[in-house]
This record gives sequence, C-alpha cells and structure tokens, in this order.
Amino acid sequence: MNNPYQPWLATIDKITEEVKGARAIKTFQLKFLDREVQQHFSFQPGQCVMVGLFGVGECMVAISSSPTKKESLEVSIMKQGKVTSAFHEYQQGDIVGVRGPYGNGFNVDSWLGKNIVFIGGGIGQAPLRSVINYIIDNRRRYRNLDIIYGARSSSELCFKNELFELEKRDDVHVHLSIDHEEEAWNRYVGFVPDNLLKIAPPSHNTIAVTCGPPVMIQFVIKNLLHLGFTDEQIYTTLEMRMKCGIGKCGRCNIGNVYVCKEGPVFSYKKLKSITGER
Repeated sequence: MNNPYQPWLATIDKITEEVKGARAIKTFQLKFLDREVQQHFSFQPGQCVMVGLFGVGECMVAISSSPTKKESLEVSIMKQGKVTSAFHEYQQGDIVGVRGPYGNGFNVDSWLGKNIVFIGGGIGQAPLRSVINYIIDNRRRYRNLDIIYGARSSSELCFKNELFELEKRDDVHVHLSIDHEEEAWNRYVGFVPDNLLKIAPPSHNTIAVTCGPPVMIQFVIKNLLHLGFTDEQIYTTLEMRMKCGIGKCGRCNIGNVYVCKEGPVFSYKKLKSITGER
C-alpha cells in the first residue's frame, strides 16, 4: 500500500479475555479481508500496528503474535482510554482498520546460538510474547530460554494459560511472580526485579529483553548490570511512546530521536546515548 494513512480492513476472528477488571486486557485475533494482504503482510517481533475503529479513532499497539503465524495477526489491548475502551466493546466478526507495521523490531537473527532472558511486567508482556513465540517456533536456533514475568496479582497475569503450558516444557524455563501473597499461589511472591536477582541468569552469551512499567524496567536494568550484563546485551521497547508511527506528529521524541523512526526497540547502549544517561 502506497498511502500510509489508508488502513486495510480486518475482521475480529477471535477474542481472548486475558485480564478482567477496570484495566482489562483482551487479545484480538485479526484477519485481513483481502487474502492477498493476509498472505503478504510481514513484520518483525517488536513492531507495532495502528488499529482503528471507524467513527471512534485509532491507537498504536504492539503486535503480540509471532510472524511465524501467517494465518492471523494478534494485538493485546488494555482498556485505558477512549479508543481502547471502545475496542473492548467490539465483538467477533466486527470490522476494524489496520495500518503498519511501524518501527523496528528485535534483531532475532543476531541472537542465534545465544541464551535469551525475557523480563516482563503487566501488559509489557505483549511485545515480548511476539518474540518469545518466534523463538519457540525456531527453538533449535537458540540456547537457553528463560521467561521472567510478574503482575500485581494472579488475576492480572497476561497470557497466563499460555505461560502455564510453557512451564510444562523441558526446553523453556518460566518464572512467574505476583507482588503479594495469595493462598493458592505456590510460585514466587515479590517484585519482578527481585525475582530476577533470585534467578540470577548467567550473562555469558546471553541477551536480556525487558518490557513493562517504567519503574520496573529501571530496576530490572540496574539488576542486570549487577549480574554482569553489558549495555549491549540489554534490550527494551518503548512502544507506548509511539503515536503516529511515521515521524509526523513529533510526540514520541526523546531529545532529537523519534521513537517511531529509530525504535521502539532499543539496546540499553543506544538508549543511554539518546537520553544522556551515564
């Protein structure tokens, strides 16, 4: 499509309720009406799309499905604003608009033969889910795979049924946590950065990828550095800052860098260079 402002039409093929409540999260499986678009639509793990509700508005969201799944596209949306709240009222069979993909993705080809550690919190697991499933679908190309993920309570864990299934695999190590004790919870209780220190994944030949609330990311990176990870081994994604996706609105800038043009995926080394952090 030559016009970046013109969306493709897609139908909501399936809806999965991930989290209930005021900040509910739903995963919407979308299929393009044009079969040729569906067949040729491609993206990298970590990229985003603009999803639109006609007569309501648009919002930028991370793609939460893997590019290895060609039959559909999935986005996981938290109910928190006008458009996202309206999205949660849509039903299977409704039509939405999709533009993109936007931004860069995780350079998974450069990670071949490495250990991968994912550290996520809350809805931040959505962009991580895309690359996690990509690596699982190409499992022999990577070494150890650790998934460290937490939420405030067990009811707020996103993709929990998938993660419970991954816990049963011998080639994936899943470490789930919640912030406060619950009677039936027999996994880690505490904050994600603390669980990271407890697990203490070795830094040698390892890539660490984190996404979640900013305060969580701050302490995760601090703890990764304590564990011996270098700036070049740590990656995060700032997809929540993206607005128009094509560098026109100027609302995603960090200094003179537009997240939608050079991100949303950044190594910590790159992020430090654009924020002036030392």
